[in-house]
Amino acid sequence: MRSLFRTLWRMLRILFGFEPRGDAGALPPAEATRARARQGKPKRAAPTEVFRYAPSPGGGLDPGEIVWMWVPYEDDPRQGKDRPVLLVGHRGRRLLGVPLTSKRREGRAAVSVGAGPWDAEGRVSYARVDRLLEVDPGAVRREGAVLAEARFSKVIAALEALRAAA
Repeated sequence: MRSLFRTLWRMLRILFGFEPRGDAGALPPAEATRARARQGKPKRAAPTEVFRYAPSPGGGLDPGEIVWMWVPYEDDPRQGKDRPVLLVGHRGRRLLGVPLTSKRREGRAAVSVGAGPWDAEGRVSYARVDRLLEVDPGAVRREGAVLAEARFSKVIAALEALRAAA
C-alpha cells in the first residue's frame, strides 16, 4: 500500500511540474534526498564556513542564488517539502543555505528578502537564519533567481549576529 501511495504521489508531482520526467533527469528517492539536506544549527557550525556573495552566470550553484530543493521539517526530519533556499556560502566542499518562507512567525530569526521570481505569487519572503542547511548540488531541483547583494548582506549580517550571540 505504501509503495502504491509513493507511486501515485510521484506521478502527481511529475504531472504538476515538481519533478522532471524520464530516467535521465529523474530525482533520487525521497530518502536519498533527505539525507542530502541535513539540517544544522548556526551556533554549532564548523569554523571552516565561508559566507560570501558570488553568483555567476556560468550555470553552477553559487552563493547569492536562490534554488529550490527538498527541505526537512524541523519537528519531523523524515518529512518536508520543496521550498526556496538562499545559498549563503560553503563549508568545505558543501554549499550552505538558509530556507526561505513566505510566513513570518514570532520567535523565529528571519530576515525579509522581499519578493522575487522564486515565488510565483509574488509574496514577500523571509530567510530563516536560525536554520543553516548543507546543500548537496544533486538535491537541487531548479534555480530560482539571484538575490540582490544588499539583501544578501542583510541575511549574512543576521546569520553572523545570531552565531555570535550563541
